[in-house]
Amino acid sequence: MKTGMSLPAAAALAAVFFLPAGCGEAPPPAAAEVRPALTVTLAAPQQVDWPQALSANGNVVAWQEAVIGAELANLRIVEVAAQVGDRVRKGQVLARLDAATAASELAEAKAAAAELEAALSEAQANAARAKELQAKGFYSQQMNTQYQTAEQSAGARLAAARARLQSAQLRSDRTQVLAPDDGIVSARTATVGSLTQGGEELFRLIRGGRLEWRAEVPSADLARIAPGATARLVGPAGETVEGKVRSVAPAVDPATRNGLVYVDLPASTVSVKAGMFARGEFELGRAPALAVPQSALVLREGFAYLFRLDGADRVVQLKVDTGRRQGELVEITAGLPADARIVVSGAGFLADGDRVRVTTPEAAQ
Repeated sequence: MKTGMSLPAAAALAAVFFLPAGCGEAPPPAAAEVRPALTVTLAAPQQVDWPQALSANGNVVAWQEAVIGAELANLRIVEVAAQVGDRVRKGQVLARLDAATAASELAEAKAAAAELEAALSEAQANAARAKELQAKGFYSQQMNTQYQTAEQSAGARLAAARARLQSAQLRSDRTQVLAPDDGIVSARTATVGSLTQGGEELFRLIRGGRLEWRAEVPSADLARIAPGATARLVGPAGETVEGKVRSVAPAVDPATRNGLVYVDLPASTVSVKAGMFARGEFELGRAPALAVPQSALVLREGFAYLFRLDGADRVVQLKVDTGRRQGELVEITAGLPADARIVVSGAGFLADGDRVRVTTPEAAQ
């Protein structure tokens, strides 16, 4: 007879052997997970003497732009001596016109003046001799008067000839188009072979090479800007150009309620060109400000936060308001005690109430 155990009995026996101790009791609760401490560096907010600034936008234009044309009409341009971008001096030749006609007129006027000078010399000699002879009784008073009148007439004709000579000389001189002042040629329409017309523009000249920034400032802020104030423009490549306020417009545009502030820019400026749109700011003085490093700020959901050390190893999240920025510093206008110690390294990985391990900046390196 075979001895053995049925399948149900074997299952029951296995259940007895593998039954855990303390059957029927709930397992002990797991120990509360402890969040590991993050190593951070701290710093105190800085009290800095910060410049107050007013931002503005505007156009860069020429301080004064001279429109240069030919003073003589219907003369052909034979030479163009200046191009756009050339820096020229006062009196420098920009273009030359055909001077053949003017030279002929000048020569004729010189000859006429020379002829009348000789006639005046003869008339003066005759008048002097007639005066002497009339004193000796050889000439009558009437004849003496005739010679004196002839002298005066010759002098008048010579004066008229000299005026015509001067006019011909001016016409000859005006066959050269000259720069009226030092500056930079900003435009050129003169071409060799074309005929000049009265009032036609041939060149444009930025006088002195000087540019100015015409900043548009809201009317409420115009009173805060005074002549002599410093203005800083940001160039297209990010470089800073510094200028001085020359004047503030006495009137405001009724459509925009903005007024113009005229800022003189240095003549050596090469990054800023006439016609550019530029952003900048005016320095309105200095005032104390509470500032923190930009790395300490955490932006979440559109708000700015700082983490302040509370006790020995806990941080508290503070919602703050920010203001101006300068370099790596950010102004805090509200929400931060001046004596607080804030996290400046590692703040982006923290949450309110986290434990931290504080280290010095030297140790962190």
